[in-house]
Amino acid sequence: MGNKEKTLDIKTVGECNRCLGCKTLHPQASLINLGKKGLDSEKVKFEFYAILLIEDNPDGCCCCGRKYYDYACATMVFLTPGEIFRMDREHTLPEKGWLLAFHPDLLTHTPLCSYIGNYTFFGYKKEEALHLSQHETGIITCCMEHIENELHHPIDRHTGILLSRLIELLLDYSKRFYERQFITRENKNKALLQRAQRLLDEYIESGRLQGGKSPTADYCGEKLGLSAAYFTDLLLLETGMTLDEYFRLRMVEVAKHMLLSSEATPAAVARQLGIPSVQRFSRLFKTLTGLAPDEYSHACN
Repeated sequence: MGNKEKTLDIKTVGECNRCLGCKTLHPQASLINLGKKGLDSEKVKFEFYAILLIEDNPDGCCCCGRKYYDYACATMVFLTPGEIFRMDREHTLPEKGWLLAFHPDLLTHTPLCSYIGNYTFFGYKKEEALHLSQHETGIITCCMEHIENELHHPIDRHTGILLSRLIELLLDYSKRFYERQFITRENKNKALLQRAQRLLDEYIESGRLQGGKSPTADYCGEKLGLSAAYFTDLLLLETGMTLDEYFRLRMVEVAKHMLLSSEATPAAVARQLGIPSVQRFSRLFKTLTGLAPDEYSHACN
């Protein structure tokens, strides 16, 4: 057996500052220049939120999923507490850039605490990173500069809420730029959506729905090589539908094919789709097509 890779578990923001040669200005938040000091470990585990801004690495960000159709000025990666990160085989962290670290306790009693989970890109893989244009990089850098200025201000009763608002602003801009990236990747996304459609149709046709188990975002993401969060956001932005809504649509499309291409009765189709009664299948079918299954068969034959 080979040697187990060494993982550095960094539990606090202060410990992160010490490891990376940065002064602790606030015990729960820090903005760290990654060019000052590297890490000896193969991988690092942050026990707090970590946002990486990777600069001046036009070739090295292939490991973060950058393709020819992406911007190449800078890259952002978003990590949740407890997530393990490794830049590539040669580097634990980027050689140049910034690390914004903040502990969840910093957000306690702030509005951001209740909805930071809405920033779904914290659930993306490293390979689904955000790639920024020069203009976008300038905006993110400006946000980080405001955070750094606040960190240098003596801590008072306003510090927590101001830091949380500045972090929220950075996250809001990141959300905007991620949505732009989905548009930039339109052709790639359409190809992924076609694969997702085939995947769901094959799942329906396989008869697995008869066991009462529908495909999940985790299942679809794994088959497509995506995180569940990225797949869910991609599907919503491309179709305007959740997975459950899109899957019902695919079920009806498969049902239409079955009703026309075989002697299958509505009851048999309902069983194939894992729907417990013909009545429920008929309601679903009529809701999405405007016709009952028997009416559809007669109208198309």
